[in-house]
Amino acid sequence: MSRPGVSLCARGLAKAFDGGLVRALAGADFDAAAGEVVAVTGPTGCGKSTLLSLLALLDEPDEGELLVDGAAPSTLGPPEGWRARNVGIVFQLHHLIPHLTAAENVALPLAGLGLSRVERSRRVAEMLGRSGLESRAGTLAARLSGGERQLCAVARALVGRPRLLLADEPTGSVDSGNGERILGLLAGWCRESGATMVLVTHDATVASRADRVAPMRDGRFRTAEPA
Repeated sequence: MSRPGVSLCARGLAKAFDGGLVRALAGADFDAAAGEVVAVTGPTGCGKSTLLSLLALLDEPDEGELLVDGAAPSTLGPPEGWRARNVGIVFQLHHLIPHLTAAENVALPLAGLGLSRVERSRRVAEMLGRSGLESRAGTLAARLSGGERQLCAVARALVGRPRLLLADEPTGSVDSGNGERILGLLAGWCRESGATMVLVTHDATVASRADRVAPMRDGRFRTAEPA
């Protein structure tokens, strides 16, 4: 059963690293409505990946406020538990565990969700099928091609039925054919489930698939544009 997408509202987000020498975000304001697909664009180093890390509750801002479904993150319980139940993350590089099979990698987000073994197996098989990897289920991740690894990473992000998808250059390391398949999987899930997606990309063609484009520069957002 689908669940409504996550709404996000950030005001004045600031984040610095290396003792304040590197200012990744400098008072960024960002919104995403439930079910909206937003493409975040901008030059390398402008703060895009840092923003995703904060939205995923993987890190906390130095300044500013983030509301998730209208609530402060501190009210949502342990962030790792909230992520497991609600968030799917796709990185530019797949981050699969090489000595596990494709099916075992896809199954990882289901650990601790209280699902039966039969349900876990069913969900993994479904996502491998959607990704075109059903015949590669038992293949070690180290033996998959680059495109197959990224498709496997997308299947892993979707297997928990996320309400929020965060994708950091998900097509940046694959050819155009696999890139189109990846975008189709992500966009298809959002249409089907009503999930929200924040998609970081340098590719104008990829950005055009979003409902809205949010351009970043120097740790802040410029005026948002329709896709």
